[in-house]
Amino acid sequence: MPNLRLEKRTSPHGRVEKLHGGWRLALDPGPAGSYRLAQLDDYLNLSRNAFPHRAPFTLSLRARASNTSLPGTWGFGLWNDPFGFSLGFGGTRGRLPALPNSAWFFFASPENHLSLRADQPGNGALAGSFRAAHLPSLLFAPAALALPLLLVPAASRVFRSLAASLFQHRWSQLSLSSSEWHDYAIDWQTHLVSFRVDGVLICETPAPRPPLGLVLWLDNQFAAWQPDGRIGHGTLATPPDCWVELSDIHLGSD
Repeated sequence: MPNLRLEKRTSPHGRVEKLHGGWRLALDPGPAGSYRLAQLDDYLNLSRNAFPHRAPFTLSLRARASNTSLPGTWGFGLWNDPFGFSLGFGGTRGRLPALPNSAWFFFASPENHLSLRADQPGNGALAGSFRAAHLPSLLFAPAALALPLLLVPAASRVFRSLAASLFQHRWSQLSLSSSEWHDYAIDWQTHLVSFRVDGVLICETPAPRPPLGLVLWLDNQFAAWQPDGRIGHGTLATPPDCWVELSDIHLGSD
């Protein structure tokens, strides 16, 4: 059983509070326009190649939210922190961008649309994974020159289809009340990831590429790349009593 060593990461008006047997991630109430983050992770000061987790690996915990429709996103699981440069999504300052690899439970408010496939849900209570090749970060420099074209819907649709071809991703919608306590489990094996809620198998998805880091977060950010090419990104107002509680966190490896 690996040691659970989590580091707190917060923005102004984000709080991580230790509870008996667990944690509370909380955001202060406030208007849109200011990014609020409360996060725990185990990779903050590591290079991406030194992230601590590889298959086989299991994560189990209990979780509940203060409301079934929290603004922004929250969740827990494994990822490679792909965005870098602190451009949102929890990206780490100074880390170059990469294609996403992840396996997690992800809760996204309706303003989000995070799927690049028409047959996959783009928001709500989700379980799933991303799997992409490890490409040198310098290859992203030419792509950055094309970013203004994303403002043109026809061009954005082409880039969206291209992006979807670069990695595998699969989401399953969860039928549950996230404001009630549930037991969540992720079992990451070499070729497959299994997701369970309250002991019931929800879905199995392609395994992400290692190494990955553990992340548990709550923020007020949204991102959307709609099928018609429209792109949206920003922060949402947070109401009073905006929090997620996590308990009985266990990591395992065979």
